[in-house]
Amino acid sequence: MRKTFIRALFCVSVISASAVAQSQSCPTVKVKDGVLQGSCDEKVAAFKGIPYAQPPVGDLRWKAPQPPKPWTGVKQVTEFSNSCIQDLQRERLPWTKPFMTQNDMSEDCLYLNVWAPVNASKEKLPVYFFIHGGGNTEGSGEIPVYDGRNLASHGVVVVNLNYRLGFLGFLAHPELTAESANHASGNYGNMDQIAALRWIQENIAQFGGDPSRVTISGQSGGSADVHLLSASPLAKGLFTGAIAESGSSIPTSATLNLAQAEQLGLDVAKKLAAASIADLRKLPATFFVPGGPAGKPNTLIADGYVLPEDVMTIFAKGKENQVHWITGMQADEGSSAATYGKIPADEFQKQVEARYGELAKRFLALYPANIPDSQKESARDRGAVSMYLWAVATAKTNKYPIYTYYFSEPTPWPDHPEFGAFHTSEIPFDQDNLDKANHPYGPREKEVSRIMSQYWVNFFTNGDPNGKGVPAWQPFDPNAPKTEEIGVNPGMRPLMSPEKLAFWKDYFNSPVSKNTGNF
Repeated sequence: MRKTFIRALFCVSVISASAVAQSQSCPTVKVKDGVLQGSCDEKVAAFKGIPYAQPPVGDLRWKAPQPPKPWTGVKQVTEFSNSCIQDLQRERLPWTKPFMTQNDMSEDCLYLNVWAPVNASKEKLPVYFFIHGGGNTEGSGEIPVYDGRNLASHGVVVVNLNYRLGFLGFLAHPELTAESANHASGNYGNMDQIAALRWIQENIAQFGGDPSRVTISGQSGGSADVHLLSASPLAKGLFTGAIAESGSSIPTSATLNLAQAEQLGLDVAKKLAAASIADLRKLPATFFVPGGPAGKPNTLIADGYVLPEDVMTIFAKGKENQVHWITGMQADEGSSAATYGKIPADEFQKQVEARYGELAKRFLALYPANIPDSQKESARDRGAVSMYLWAVATAKTNKYPIYTYYFSEPTPWPDHPEFGAFHTSEIPFDQDNLDKANHPYGPREKEVSRIMSQYWVNFFTNGDPNGKGVPAWQPFDPNAPKTEEIGVNPGMRPLMSPEKLAFWKDYFNSPVSKNTGNF
């Protein structure tokens, strides 16, 4: 009996000593609010679930993010926090599980994640701040293809975050405006992103990051946030570079002014039988999931504070934050639709006539309805010209070069080749995360990923994607409509034929362009 006890005690001691040794091998980091310890391998340390604001619950629901409370001792940050409140769909093709939120959700969700090279605290490495996609209604920093470990191994400090979503992140209301010292309401999710950027300025040097070299990047809804942050006076000086993936375009969705957004908030309160903001704050957070009792929010709000006017107006006036830019699109942005490229010719012609009005005849001369490829080609060209015109407008006031790209590499997917280079499919490539996605990527895709992720690292480092070992990428020139193709035919390519470019320019300068989406 005694020998058994001693043997058990010895085993526990060995396990404890091993755990201590493992813990001690991963260095602690002292930030403003306390000491953190993450997990690490031989190259990269990961710090998951770092609070950058207090939980936005109770009376803090629909208020600007408050600084986190300091802690004593060593806070273990080795697991992702819960994701923010959303309609959790674990998989929705073409977005398989590695592209979607997989963990639990909570209103207590304002946490960020940091990946940094081990023992880099004395370095001054470029910082990459990634804002997840999902239309500002879903998504999370824990999504597998967003993992920052592989990029960090290239000598970058990678940060991503959770931010409030849906009506919990974007509810305006007259009472909220009245209780705000800034006389505004609505853009709480964007205020969360700004709070995280301020956290970076205060703390990232402790991880080896250079606060004067921060690049923000976002995909889809996160891309819209990148544009907003680039226009927001509250974000001035917090970053030096911006990457917008799917992407920059001539806006076709309306930005609400504060009064319009407040009316939407009143409508939500009425739907939920809430007589006041106090009543709304008592309701379960899940009531505000998009598609739930509250309905779906409009997350574009010119509140007069976070966003003084709509983004394009701010850029046109030259009041944007001056930063280096990369922006781009995927070849098959719309392939999640079951009808993508499959509309019968006669139906497609009717659709064109309804959408393009007096321009329909010119459209059909360039993209004949009886040629199946016309459907995809016209969608791609429309997106490419929208991006081009955005760059033309931005180049008038932005003092730094702009780099545009067209991602054409199809995802290898024997069961679903129809999805091609789908919306979000570039993320595993530019994050160097092909190993995190569940597709049979081969040598060709791995080489595209090597090039694209190196472009990104070069841009984080110097504000320029060019460098050794990658094809030359020319900056945007409004007088030479070209873009960098990443994928099938790598290198600079003409945007399209002059005839097609002229058509789309006329289209975007006409009221007809408001009849359909961006791609």
